[in-house]
Amino acid sequence: MSNFGQLKKKSQANIDAISKEIEKISKGSESYKDDRFWSPERDKTGNGFAVIRFLPAPQNEDLPWARMFSHGFQGKGGWFIENCPTTLGLPCPVCEANNELWNSGVESDKDIARQRKRKLSYISNIYVVSDPANKQNEGKVFLYKFGKKIFDKISEKMKPQFEDESPMNPFDFWGGANFKLKIRTVQGYVNYDKSEFDNASQFLDGNDKELEKIWNMEYSLKEFSSPDQFKGYEELSAKLKQVLSGSNSMVTIADAGDGS
Repeated sequence: MSNFGQLKKKSQANIDAISKEIEKISKGSESYKDDRFWSPERDKTGNGFAVIRFLPAPQNEDLPWARMFSHGFQGKGGWFIENCPTTLGLPCPVCEANNELWNSGVESDKDIARQRKRKLSYISNIYVVSDPANKQNEGKVFLYKFGKKIFDKISEKMKPQFEDESPMNPFDFWGGANFKLKIRTVQGYVNYDKSEFDNASQFLDGNDKELEKIWNMEYSLKEFSSPDQFKGYEELSAKLKQVLSGSNSMVTIADAGDGS
């Protein structure tokens, strides 16, 4: 049978398959989940526990993490959730508006600037050693997005403060260590203070064949600092005006101060 004949034979099946895809799209982007990313699950009390291993930089990349800034806040016109172009060393209309609010000398303006400030995040490849809440994740490579608190713990290991502590590279296959992620809820906020690195150890007993296999499974981190992941200044300015005022009209400092 010719290729065209096969196409005709499968015409109904093609309709069914395409209809299923349309149904997925019609559900909206809110349900989209990037399966490359892992996140620890917390129980009803807000606590969680897992053991992970930070992995080296992916092939042909220099750093084992991607560093990025973002904004997330709500105004009269909805939510503003966008990557901040200061990640790339470019100007950001939100940061500029925040600076203006902060320098106004009015305490309520400073509170608004704090709510809208840029948030620092890091993304790294990890290997899930133990995930009691989702055992199916164990032994797999994921991307993990984390904040300054965990990165500070990484930095403290790489550059210890005290003379009796030896530097350790947590991302190293042979001299790194497992990271025990201990999550609590303290005064309504997620807290990572009790998280800690285990003693330094060879990952997977230093089996080079297995380590290379894991390394080949890592995801590239370059995309998170790629210019196409960031909207331009004018587009961000227009969205900021719409979110803060509920319209596309110009926003003054007085308008920007009303985040209700």
